[in-house]
Amino acid sequence: MTEAEQLLIPILSFLACETPDAWINEAKKKENLPIILRDHLACELKAGQTAMYLIRKYAVDKASSKVLLEWFEPYEEFLYRKRGDLASLANKNNLSKAIVAKNSTSQDKAPYSQDLIDKMVLLIKEELHHFYQVLEIMIKRDIPFEGLTAGRYAKGMLKHVKTFEPDALVDKLIIGAYIEARSCERFAKLAPHLDDDLNKFYASLLRSEARHYQDYLELARQVAGKDISERVAYFANVEADLITSPDEDFKFHSGSPI
Repeated sequence: MTEAEQLLIPILSFLACETPDAWINEAKKKENLPIILRDHLACELKAGQTAMYLIRKYAVDKASSKVLLEWFEPYEEFLYRKRGDLASLANKNNLSKAIVAKNSTSQDKAPYSQDLIDKMVLLIKEELHHFYQVLEIMIKRDIPFEGLTAGRYAKGMLKHVKTFEPDALVDKLIIGAYIEARSCERFAKLAPHLDDDLNKFYASLLRSEARHYQDYLELARQVAGKDISERVAYFANVEADLITSPDEDFKFHSGSPI
């Protein structure tokens, strides 16, 4: 059994379905590679932004919140306002100051705050590194970044998030787990159909990101303080429906192409 196959065992067990062959057949077409890479680039930044949002909303003080925003600024400037280039992003993936939990001296500080910070900061560093790597590949292949509209995938799950805490945070963490797990599954499914360089790249992403969905799940259980298997199963079905149902908008996380 290969390393990729071993990494995929728990991921495939977690997901309620595998990617439809119709999506693979569309994704492996050479003419669709620019779409895959552009959307992948945006997805890496979005994954980092999601992690940043969670720790800004639920875990850190105001000064740390500002530091996190500054960390993302050059990446967002490039993606959304087309300012900067690969050189301007070099050596930007670091924190200028320590990230501190809010109410750090208070007895009523959320017990999960520091763990949420630690796991999400590590995830952000990896996602921004992958953003840089995807951009390098695009430049090397002369694929310009063009703006993309958001697909239905994340929105389709987020509309099921409960409106009260801590259940809302638990739901967001479960959704994060499914997004990360699906990304890994698609890296593995797509890699064999790509050229050697991209095959190796996606295989390396599978290795580094296979832990992310487990971190999200662990945090969800910690925040809930109770069994969340029913809610995990609920989102498994929501996610599977988005992946298997017909989808006119081809993206990295889109459903079955029409």
